[in-house]
Amino acid sequence: MGGDEQVLCIRRSELFAAGEWSGLREEGVQEPLRAIRERSLFMPRRAVEEDPSYQQVIPYVVFGHAGRYLLTRRLRASSERRLHRLYSLGVGGHINPEDLGGGDPLEEGMRREWEEEVVYRGRFEARFLGLLKEESSPVGRVHVGVVFLVEGDTDEIAIRESHKLAGELLTLTGMRDRYPDMESWSQVIYAYLLARS
Repeated sequence: MGGDEQVLCIRRSELFAAGEWSGLREEGVQEPLRAIRERSLFMPRRAVEEDPSYQQVIPYVVFGHAGRYLLTRRLRASSERRLHRLYSLGVGGHINPEDLGGGDPLEEGMRREWEEEVVYRGRFEARFLGLLKEESSPVGRVHVGVVFLVEGDTDEIAIRESHKLAGELLTLTGMRDRYPDMESWSQVIYAYLLARS
């Protein structure tokens, strides 16, 4: 993590202008999304990494194909030490100033993170699932997730930086025993997918 990295943030008071909530929220997200798109600002990552008055915006992509989902695990080389060895049901990361050039920063940031994390040969169509807020961990207290689902037309997907991340496609049943070792966002998404399967 570069000390000078600029990341997109929204003031907590503006994200939660209509009241605080927790979990993966599908309904009533138009105003928080509008706030993110219209009133967010770039801040030095080091200044907001432990400051919950600013929420770092994270596009987070869940990949599924034929009832299986990409489950990854952060290895020691990963830059986010607080999430080492934990499983993730999505790939994602911060939005940086270079993501503003192509239109919507949420979609551009999501696409860039996707392309940085995985090699995928199929059709890429991301569907917005909801906003994710979960504050049981230090990481969760300073981030808000913008969650997308890619339902792939092929299972030909591979991790790009295999020294930082390992991954495999598993059914929800097949990953059940990994649930205790999932990061908190992934536990929320797992429960969401399970309820709709």
